Amino acid sequence: MFYDEIKFDEKGLVPAVVQHYASNKVLMVAYMNKESLEQTVETGKATFFSRSRGNLWVKGETSGNFLNVKNILVDCDADCLIIKAEPAGPSCHTGNDSCFYRKVENGEIVDNNDKADAAILQEVYNVVVDRKNNPKEGSYTNYLLDKGIDKILKKVGEETSEVIIGAKNEGTGEIRYEIADLMYHLSVLMVNKGLTWAEVYEELASRYGK
Repeated sequence: MFYDEIKFDEKGLVPAVVQHYASNKVLMVAYMNKESLEQTVETGKATFFSRSRGNLWVKGETSGNFLNVKNILVDCDADCLIIKAEPAGPSCHTGNDSCFYRKVENGEIVDNNDKADAAILQEVYNVVVDRKNNPKEGSYTNYLLDKGIDKILKKVGEETSEVIIGAKNEGTGEIRYEIADLMYHLSVLMVNKGLTWAEVYEELASRYGK
């Protein structure tokens, strides 16, 4: 088995970086030993070794915020792992989606409120999924989901037209706004059809040889 190829350190551990399987956002970093790695593979739930307690722990066994493993990547030296996972909830004990919710700014550690990266697509998608599973009164997303595919497709068509119109005007402000609207409605369509961003990324990667 591949376990024998992993270069565990003198304490029998290997660092494991957990990434969101769709957005590639880094969620947390922990350590695994051979037993926790084997258990992760067998159960599909990310399992780590606690250096402070000296025992195995399944992420989410208390909170319910499991990390459902999609893939395991091994680096070139086989001494570090990347765990691609779908989180069932916040990955950090603080309630944040990621343990890396702070940044260094002007020599100080401050909260990182930046969301301007590709991960926001997955976050929008997650909100749509949450609305589907936990309907909220007055929610526009629930309105679209309740109306069904024909209404959703109509809105996607309308937003596509708005992007075209916006692109004909000077500057990027209008088209930026309209593209954001389109991406939201595409997310609603994807949830309705059971399609994930990860599958879209895979399709794009297959076209460009990634």
